[in-house]
Amino acid sequence: MHDTGTASTGSTAQPSRRTLLAAGAGVTAALAAAAPASAAGAPDDAGLRALVSRMTLEEKVGQLFVMRVYGHSATAPDQADIDANLKEIGVRTAAELVERYRVGGIIYFAWAHNTREPHQIADLSNGIQRASLALPRGLPVLISTDQEHGIVARVGKPATLFPGAMALGAGGSRTDARTLGRLAGAELRAMGIRQNYSPVADVNVNPANPVIGVRSFGADPRAVSALVAAEVTGYQRAGVAATAKHFPGHGDTNVDSHTGFPTITHSRELWEKLDAPPFRAAIAAGIDSIMTAHLMVPALDGSGDPATLSRPILTGILREHLGYDGVVVTDSLGMEGVRTKYGDDRVPVLALKAGVDQLLNPPDLDLAWNAVLSAVREGELTEARLDESVLRILRLKAKLGLFRAPYAGRDGVDRTVGTRGHLAAADRIAERTTTLLVNEGRLLPLSRRRHPRVLVVGADPASPSGTTGPPTGVLAGALAELGFTATALPTGTAPSATTIAKAVAAARDVDAVVAATYNVAAGSGQQTLVEQLVATGRPVVAVAIRNPYDVARLPSVPAVLAAYSWTDVELRAAARVIAGRVKPSGRLPVPVQRTDDPEQVLYPIGYGLTY
Repeated sequence: MHDTGTASTGSTAQPSRRTLLAAGAGVTAALAAAAPASAAGAPDDAGLRALVSRMTLEEKVGQLFVMRVYGHSATAPDQADIDANLKEIGVRTAAELVERYRVGGIIYFAWAHNTREPHQIADLSNGIQRASLALPRGLPVLISTDQEHGIVARVGKPATLFPGAMALGAGGSRTDARTLGRLAGAELRAMGIRQNYSPVADVNVNPANPVIGVRSFGADPRAVSALVAAEVTGYQRAGVAATAKHFPGHGDTNVDSHTGFPTITHSRELWEKLDAPPFRAAIAAGIDSIMTAHLMVPALDGSGDPATLSRPILTGILREHLGYDGVVVTDSLGMEGVRTKYGDDRVPVLALKAGVDQLLNPPDLDLAWNAVLSAVREGELTEARLDESVLRILRLKAKLGLFRAPYAGRDGVDRTVGTRGHLAAADRIAERTTTLLVNEGRLLPLSRRRHPRVLVVGADPASPSGTTGPPTGVLAGALAELGFTATALPTGTAPSATTIAKAVAAARDVDAVVAATYNVAAGSGQQTLVEQLVATGRPVVAVAIRNPYDVARLPSVPAVLAAYSWTDVELRAAARVIAGRVKPSGRLPVPVQRTDDPEQVLYPIGYGLTY
């Protein structure tokens, strides 16, 4: 992953009326010739159909693709990003990408240097729209990103960062989920991002799941469904397309589809009970887009194809059985799960035949784009099939107001992104998610009189979302603000014997220890560290900063909290709980089983202590 860095603010002035009129002239003329616009200024369905009928085949193929591009600017990226674009895509800039391939969407990543800071993001969005709308029959671009919050977020500070899905599952509040969607959606829209690949609708029933985990709201399909629907409502009321993912469900796998090809062994009956409900709830809530999963579900399709390429799953189940007629977007086509069986030239064609509309981030855009073009020219795909998907995509763009108001403005960024009110809302939501699992002898809350000096040790994984980090420093800083004398001593996710000894020695000079744990494994350095800290006789508080399952491997620790992520907002909330400023109210959204006997549940769904 590349460093996201920071950028100077630069100008995000609204484009001039002359620029806007010139840029939109192509699409305006096409629409005027086709059919009247609605009262709101967006084309009606007849106008969109007429617009599709006037598009060239190449333009239709382009609308199906959502592509990455390097650089903070649409026309003047840094030289390193120009070089990366030339190597991977064969163009220099986002503007050239839009011109050459007429792509319908662009996805932002921090590692592609698209998301340095809010005004720059808005500038980039405006530059992309100007480049596309200036083309003959130019159309607005649907700009997207993965802003799940928690451990996956592409836009960092100073934008507001909320707790992730499993934390919200612990809070259990549909109001909080809806508020997150509404506020986070308003911030994305202000920066020109109109499609968010969130929420995760997977029901995480496998503690060993390496790719979903805390990105899921939990293991109870009814609870997950309620929170998915609430978040969808929030985002879409803010004018941002939400995306339920990963259909037909990625919650019960121990293989990461980025690097392998998972198989879900659920029967059709179990799938209906466990995996389907959150997607049904999203559809009932009016979800704008649904993302496919690169995994095999033999009970739903025995062909051995991944769901992304499965007509029985995407057309037979999603469209016909569940009645969904919105946009279907693939997960990234660069992931191994979709590339195992077929070549990169066949994958996009097979995805379209299966029922997909948007083809996300192919590893070789030129190969994929030409493969789709050839499939139509050679008769494997009909142009009418492309028209179906293009019309869905244009309907979504019209719904989101992109024909009417494609640009982001400086005032909107300043009024909306990272405001004091949004940051306070994120803190309040986080306070309702922290879960107290163990509190022997009522160790917590820590008293500033009895435990004035606190040592914070533990894992310091890389910041998941451009937050302050590292976690030990954030925890220590938050405790210091609450009146403790707090010192941070990072020990990492795999502390050596020397590191452990240093931490144990430091613990003897303080009144209490807070240990941040990160996916503790049996016999690991983290487990040894915590055990040796407990052996000093000093009070030890463990804070699980990712999976809550850590508590099962820490039987000797007198106090254990689950924070579900190591973002600032969740760590600060955990500190306030430790200090007694807030009473813990989170409840486990997943069960925690015994490590030696997974059939035995140590802490069930809904478990949580308070003061």
